[in-house]
Amino acid sequence: MLRSISRRTALTGLAAVSAAALLSACSDSGEQANAAAPKPAEPAAPAAPATPAAAAVKAPDAQGTVDMAKVLEPGALPDMVMGKADAPVTIVEYASMTCPHCAHFHETTLPALKTKYIDTGKVRLIFREFPFDPLAEAGFMLARCSKDNYLPMVDVLFKQQSNWAASQTPKDALLQISKLAGFTQESFEACLTDQKLLDDIRAVRARGEKDFKVDSTPTFFINGNVYKGAMTIEEMSAVIDGML
Repeated sequence: MLRSISRRTALTGLAAVSAAALLSACSDSGEQANAAAPKPAEPAAPAAPATPAAAAVKAPDAQGTVDMAKVLEPGALPDMVMGKADAPVTIVEYASMTCPHCAHFHETTLPALKTKYIDTGKVRLIFREFPFDPLAEAGFMLARCSKDNYLPMVDVLFKQQSNWAASQTPKDALLQISKLAGFTQESFEACLTDQKLLDDIRAVRARGEKDFKVDSTPTFFINGNVYKGAMTIEEMSAVIDGML
C-alpha cells in the first residue's frame, strides 16, 4: 500500500534552509536531513501475474483526477520536457532526487517508455521537482544550473543516487559528479548558493503539493488521471494504450 506523506511531515523545517546553508548541509553526514525527510512512495502495487488465458497486464487503477489544463499552466520554472508538444498523451511526473523509487523508475521504466512512446510521438513527458530534503534540493539546483543538460544531469544523479545521497560527504560526491558535467569548484558553489533558484524549486514543489495534492514521489498525472508509485513499463503501457 502507498504511504501518503502529509504536508506537515514532508515540508516542516525545509523552508528554513537557505541556499547558502545547502553547502554546509551537503558537507555533513546527511544523517539529519535523511532522518527528517519523509519516505518516498512505495512502488505502485504490481498487477496480478497474467494467466495463460489473459497475457496482457491490467492497467493500474487511477488514484484520482486533476484538471490537466491547470497542471500544464506555467510555474516558477520552465518545464523540462521530453517528446512532441502535440503528443496525444501527456505525462507530468513529480519526483525527488533522493527518492529511490524515482531512481528505479528512471533506470528501468523510462528508457523503454522513451523508445516505445516518447520517440514515436505518442507521449510527452514533463518532469517537475518535488524535493523532500536539502540534498534533493541541491541535486535539482545542479541540474537546473546545467541548463540544456538538465535531463542528462538528472539521469546521472538518479543512476548514481546511492553514491551521493547516502554518502558521508555528499558535497564532495556531488562535486565530482558535477565536474564531469563541466562544473568548476566556483560554478558548483555559485549554483548551490543561488537563493532565487532554491526559492523557485521550492515554489514548484509547493504548487504541486497545494494545487494538485502531490504528497509522495513519484506521482504521475497522465492525461488528467493520477497514479502514485513507480510503475513498470507494462503497467504504464496499459495506461497509455487505453488513451491512444
